[in-house]
Amino acid sequence: MTFPRKYIDQMSQEIVLNSLPVHIVSLVPSQTELLFDLGLREEVAGITKFCIHPKEWFRNKTRIGGTKDFDVDKILALNPDLILGNKEENSEELIKQLQESGKVWMSDIHNLSEAIDMIRSIGKMVSRNKESEEIITKIESGFNEIASHYLDLPKRTCVYYIWRGPYMAAGADTFIHDLLLKLNLQNAVEAARYPEVGLEQLREIDPEIVFLSSEPYPFKEKHIAEIQEVLPHSKILLVDGEMFSWYGSRLMHAPKYFSELLAKLAV
Repeated sequence: MTFPRKYIDQMSQEIVLNSLPVHIVSLVPSQTELLFDLGLREEVAGITKFCIHPKEWFRNKTRIGGTKDFDVDKILALNPDLILGNKEENSEELIKQLQESGKVWMSDIHNLSEAIDMIRSIGKMVSRNKESEEIITKIESGFNEIASHYLDLPKRTCVYYIWRGPYMAAGADTFIHDLLLKLNLQNAVEAARYPEVGLEQLREIDPEIVFLSSEPYPFKEKHIAEIQEVLPHSKILLVDGEMFSWYGSRLMHAPKYFSELLAKLAV
């Protein structure tokens, strides 16, 4: 590779790398896991307190705070030559401070296609093209397999809850919304982003299926009964939020999980 090299991120911003990155800071849990699966090790210098995968990095890497309240000075002290952020997950104000360094690459992901673009782009920046293409191939083949089995079946309506107190759901223009479509489910919440959807509104929507996510709010079995009182004839299931909202290399494992989930819904 020859340097300097210019890269355009998913917010149409340009960064210039003067060498292959050897001090990387990741501000996004799903992208941290991607770096590991691309084969990077010592190159990753800092992660957030929410970067729980892989476990050895969570235990041993320098933690620079949360995704919304990371410590800018602590990050800059690591002398990063590449910082990976995300428009939705990170604080805009703090990102702007980091962008003065000229080394911030931002993802902005609303669907599977953009997630694959992110994986390919990061693979190029860290010189792991082969590894990133292998990850992409596994993701695409897995979702193609789901499409071949389920996309000809009648669509069922679904509400995907991410929060309680107040109840909030994943709406249109979200990555979760796109994955629901990939599972041949119709998101019954038409508002964009993450609107409040109270139980009375849920009763009016009357979806056939309700998913209660494990994150960011940790829904439990006791919450199923609460929803079932409102929708006695709907299927209410706890689901793994990482599979629905982590848009990095975890997507390699999502199709198997989704196939098992769809099998439960068929019972």
